Amino acid sequence: MSAPIGLLAGWGRFPFVFAEKARSLGRPVICVGLRGAADPELAKLVDRFHWCGVAQLGRMIRLFKREGVERIVMAGKVMKFAIMNAPWRLFTLMPDLRGVRVWFNRRRIDNRDDSILLNVIDEFAKDGIRFESALDLCPELLVSKGLLTRRKPTAREETDIAFGWSLAREMGRLDVGQSVAVKEKAVLAVEAIEGTDRAIARASEFCPRGGFIVVKVAKPRQDMRFDVPTIGCLTVETMHKARARVLAIEAGKTIVLDQAQTIALADKYDISIVALDDSAKGVDPIN
Repeated sequence: MSAPIGLLAGWGRFPFVFAEKARSLGRPVICVGLRGAADPELAKLVDRFHWCGVAQLGRMIRLFKREGVERIVMAGKVMKFAIMNAPWRLFTLMPDLRGVRVWFNRRRIDNRDDSILLNVIDEFAKDGIRFESALDLCPELLVSKGLLTRRKPTAREETDIAFGWSLAREMGRLDVGQSVAVKEKAVLAVEAIEGTDRAIARASEFCPRGGFIVVKVAKPRQDMRFDVPTIGCLTVETMHKARARVLAIEAGKTIVLDQAQTIALADKYDISIVALDDSAKGVDPIN
């Protein structure tokens, strides 16, 4: 049997998709589920499952080392705003000594996603545990370039896509968020800590008639080990409820979970999904 691979699991479908793929390949998976985020049903798909608090880095590392894990992947979301707003968070999150030390001794001076996660990766590396991209095992999750749905964006929508693309890229460069919502070259919402789905819902407050487009891209220097742009059926349901019309995503750097179901749902709602890159007509790449 091959060496076990570790799964640090947060919220959403991605941890399930990864665990299912690993099982189909006969790869043993040791999962540490982040309490308050991971779904307990994951335990049925992995060889061993452990719970751990999001701030208990020492416990995470001990659990993986005890299971002989040397390689690990991250999959699923962690709602940072919920962590930041937890009442009496020092007691609610119950960080262990290693978690406290990493937090107060971190080299970087901000709490952007990249800063936090790179510090976590460095801490695991001290114990010989290396983070890898979940996409090494599941490359088929990355979307290919082209129109994914039956409906093609209109000429006006393509203009808004080109306008929103550069804005979204710049937000990614600043590590603020991955998505923007646009209508008639006016920005309705920029994703920040709340995540894409909530940003789409917020855009609908300023555009109740709908008809806006959403652009979601990777960071210019995206680390494929974490925070890879991801969409799925929930994204499409959110867009339908908000009356959004088009979702433009980045080809080769965006995960589409349950792709067949996601596209079928978009077709049902007459929503256009298109995967582009910086070579697309009208897109002005920001380096």
